Amino acid sequence: MSNKFSDVCGFLFKEARHLDDREWDSWLDMYAPEVQFWMPSWDDDDQLTEDPQSEISLIYYPNRNGLEDRVFRIKTERSSASMPEPRTNHMVSNVEILADRGDSLDVRYNFHTLSHRYKVTDHFFGSIFLTLKVIGDGSFQITRKKIVLKNDYISQVIDIYHI
Repeated sequence: MSNKFSDVCGFLFKEARHLDDREWDSWLDMYAPEVQFWMPSWDDDDQLTEDPQSEISLIYYPNRNGLEDRVFRIKTERSSASMPEPRTNHMVSNVEILADRGDSLDVRYNFHTLSHRYKVTDHFFGSIFLTLKVIGDGSFQITRKKIVLKNDYISQVIDIYHI
C-alpha cells in the first residue's frame, strides 16, 4: 500500500468517527468551502438522477454553507428530524484512489451505516465518490462528495449522519 492510500483511508476513517461521535465542528473542518455535497435519487427507471439543479435529490448542498446550516440545526435542537439524535456506526470499505492529479485525488469507497433510534436499527449502504484537495500539511479537504445510496426503500428522512 502506498503512503497516500493509507493517508486517504485514515482521513475517511476519521470522518466516520467524527459522525459517530457527533463531533460536528471537526467533521465540518474536513470540507472545503466550495464543496458540493450531493446524494442523487433513483428515478422511476432505476437510474440515478444526473442534475441536482433540475432533478430530485435526496440531499444537495452546492457549498459548505448548507452543511454548516444543517449542523447548526442539529446542534441547537432545531431539527425535529434529528431529535433524539440517532446512534450511528459507520463502516468504510473497498477504498480506491481512482485518479491522482497531484493537488487532488478522486476516491471511491463503499459505506454501511447502522443508525439506531426509537428502538429500531436502520441500515444505509452504498458507494461514495469524493474529490479530495491535498492541503499544505499533507492532509485533505473534501471538495466534492457524491453519495449513491443503494437502499431502495428508506423509512425515514435521510440526513448527513446516515452516510
